[in-house]
Amino acid sequence: MTREDAAADSDADANPDLLREAREAVVEYAPALADLTPGRTGNLSVRDGDAVAVTPTGVPYDSFDAADVPVVSLAGERLAGRMAPSSEVPMHTGIYKHDRPGAIVHTHSPWATTMATLHRKLPPIHYMIAAVGREVPLADYAPYGTEELAANVVAAMAETGSDAAILANHGLVVTGPDVETAVENTHHVEDICRLYLRASAVGEPHVLTDEQMATVEERFESYGQQPDEAE
Repeated sequence: MTREDAAADSDADANPDLLREAREAVVEYAPALADLTPGRTGNLSVRDGDAVAVTPTGVPYDSFDAADVPVVSLAGERLAGRMAPSSEVPMHTGIYKHDRPGAIVHTHSPWATTMATLHRKLPPIHYMIAAVGREVPLADYAPYGTEELAANVVAAMAETGSDAAILANHGLVVTGPDVETAVENTHHVEDICRLYLRASAVGEPHVLTDEQMATVEERFESYGQQPDEAE
């Protein structure tokens, strides 16, 4: 480590209150990755303004606290945190600079990753895909942790208007307005990938039409508990 690197680490450690709520959210939701991805290969992040709190690299999902959680700028500069950030920071920051969602989840979940190895996008075989768009596109392969991968993911999501992408020979990335929604939608995509692959073993799954998906999207606008109009 150079003297300049040591100074940067010292400065980062000296900002325990930077993005405190976002870092606490990372700590709270990181254990959810254990249900979605093997080992320590998943990561998630939460954006607050022009900075991002992201899971640290190579540590168990339940073995760090808020002060450990790295904070990086959208340019990838480390701003705070006792631990080094995920190797996938370029992908996270690349997506944030393009779409500016509130949170991102990246997993190597088994069914979505099976789709990734087959180089298949996920078509609308079930209406719950509307949680992330009308399909989940396939992003071209690039080595993990690279700007090239980030560009491929951003391009695939932008072309289809999707909030998720399958990464060729890699895994899955899902965005959301907040980390709770991003984790929930990751489960939705993983479940639909499972349905697609199981159905494909029997025959060709039927795909919902654009008109049918438009109806689903309209109904989703009023899904769940709505505010009392009298209030």
